[in-house]
Amino acid sequence: MEGGVLVDISDTCLASEKPFLDLESFVGDLNVDDDTPSDDISLEGLEEELQDCKIDDVVANILSKGTALREYTKGVENNLRQVELDSIQDYIKESDNLVSLHDQIRDCDMILSQMETLLSGFQTEIGSISSDIKVLQEKSMDMGLRLKNRKVAESKLAKFVEDVIVPPRMIDIIVDGEVNEEYMRTLEILSKKLKFADADLMVKTSKALKDVQPELEKLRQSNISKVFDFMVQKLYALRKPKTNIQILQQSILLKHKYILSFLKEHGKEVYLEVRAAYIDTMNKVLSAQFRAYIQALEKLQLDIATYNDLIGVETRSTGLFSRGREPLKNRSAVFALGERINILKEIDEPPLIPHIAEASSKKYPYEALFRSLHKLLMDTASSEYLFCDDFFGEEAMFYDIFAGPFSVIDEHFGTILPNSFDAIGLLLMIRIIHQHQLVMSRRRIPCLDSYLDKVNIALWPRFKMVFDLHLNSLRNANTRTLWEDDVHPHYVIRRYAEFTASLIHLNVEYGDGQLELNLERLRMAVDDLLVKLAQMFAKQKLQMVFLINNYDMTISVLKEAGPDGGKIQQHFEELLKNNTTIFVEELLLEHFSDLIKFVKTKGSEDPSTGTERPITIAEIEPIVKDFASRWKAAIELMHNDVITSFSNFLCGMDILRAALTQLLLYYTRLSDCIKRINGGSTLNKDLVSISSIMYEIRKYSRTF
Repeated sequence: MEGGVLVDISDTCLASEKPFLDLESFVGDLNVDDDTPSDDISLEGLEEELQDCKIDDVVANILSKGTALREYTKGVENNLRQVELDSIQDYIKESDNLVSLHDQIRDCDMILSQMETLLSGFQTEIGSISSDIKVLQEKSMDMGLRLKNRKVAESKLAKFVEDVIVPPRMIDIIVDGEVNEEYMRTLEILSKKLKFADADLMVKTSKALKDVQPELEKLRQSNISKVFDFMVQKLYALRKPKTNIQILQQSILLKHKYILSFLKEHGKEVYLEVRAAYIDTMNKVLSAQFRAYIQALEKLQLDIATYNDLIGVETRSTGLFSRGREPLKNRSAVFALGERINILKEIDEPPLIPHIAEASSKKYPYEALFRSLHKLLMDTASSEYLFCDDFFGEEAMFYDIFAGPFSVIDEHFGTILPNSFDAIGLLLMIRIIHQHQLVMSRRRIPCLDSYLDKVNIALWPRFKMVFDLHLNSLRNANTRTLWEDDVHPHYVIRRYAEFTASLIHLNVEYGDGQLELNLERLRMAVDDLLVKLAQMFAKQKLQMVFLINNYDMTISVLKEAGPDGGKIQQHFEELLKNNTTIFVEELLLEHFSDLIKFVKTKGSEDPSTGTERPITIAEIEPIVKDFASRWKAAIELMHNDVITSFSNFLCGMDILRAALTQLLLYYTRLSDCIKRINGGSTLNKDLVSISSIMYEIRKYSRTF
């Protein structure tokens, strides 16, 4: 067989492991038949083909054996012929099987032909079915569209029927039911039906609505009448004494606020009647409450100042012991701020409860009552403003409601303000109004802006008028009636110091420039008055003592108002310094006049210059001996004088120390002068040592 031949050739090629022979040696041995025409044989390219055949295993094996190619070719042809014969024999042997296979193939072909016919029929039927399905699909889409349209129409019709129909249950609730949560829900449904009936012209012209319209109108009128009676009843409840208005508004009225919305939309005239009734009711109720509260507060008022309680008015002329309702202990509150400043720290405190305060027999300055009244006004106004916005949806009606309460407060304020001569109280009220404006701003409620501005505008001119009364009382003061033969601080100056300190304290956080200018005017007036009072003393020393005592007292009071000082305090500190220097000179002249005169006139002269007459020992010896004999006693007298002259011990000790220091300087200059005199050493035995004087000064410093 062909396969066997190939195997043999392969085996032959694989079995040969000899090296390749030179092909050129075999070319010469090739025998070409003589009968082969030379024209048909071409050896061109043979060399390249032989080189290519070198890599073929079979060819290489053949060449390695040295066998002639023609013989090998004949052998191969014989083998092929034998294989062909064998193959024919094999086909002959398998002829029956081939016939059987041919029959089977023919049968399969027939079966496949039948299948083709059957499938062609199926294809035709499927094409017909596809056309039917397409038709059905179109019909389905058409039916779906019609169904969708019918559903839309059904929903609209159902909505229309639902909006138009009046259920018997709704009629029962509207006509016979109580005004409660269920009634409010039913009222919302009725409102929707009424709006629906008026919403569309097509709806208005429908026959169904024409049948229902009379019933809806009856329900509307019945409901309006019913809710009007209900609201009027609740408004009358507001007028009952001791009714907590805020609780009634929050717990009852706000729960039924939809009634107002219904009336506003479907019963405008009745809504306006309810609105007017509420405004009238609350106006009267709040006016009465504020009037009663003001009357109760007036019983708690503590009178502080009258027309005669001015800085420059003499005490005796004010009837100090004949004051009626005002106790003597409250006189200091006219000019001193004291604990009254605490009212600004109580801005957010609840209003006073009059009957509790009255039971404790406690009295309050008017600014405390003023704060309490306006705290109540702010809380009430804030609550009412928010309620009007929530319940009626109208903020503007607040001003109609509070026209009455504002009038009541204005009337009260109109009687209090013209009779108020308490400048500190007026400024406190101005600061209270400012704080209340901040409170309302933080609440973001603007309803009291104009009112608080109006009160503030009314307070400032009154404060200015009372301030000018104090200023004029100083300018026009009668020094003869005010003067007292006493060098201690004058009561008028103390009034001024306390009054100024109070106003400065109240202006610390506000920096009111106009107030500062007024205080400067007041300071100039008191300067003039103080100088005039000092000039009433015969001796200059007493004048200085009087001025120093008053300046020191004024500075001490001003420091309590503001430790950082100010222009006014600095002014008085400068005056104190200047007058202290003058007093020290006067005090030293009183006890050491010869020493001081000598030092000032001749102590600075230099004997070596010869321009002046030389100082002799006879001139200076009495001064030295006089000082040595009584300097300690003189210092003791100065100490006693200072102690008795100055009210402020610390100020007196500062002055004494300054006097002793100045005395030491004078005596040092005297000692230097003696050293420059010829023969001055003879006075050394009478000179007091500087250390002795220093020791004495330190002794009094320890006392300080």
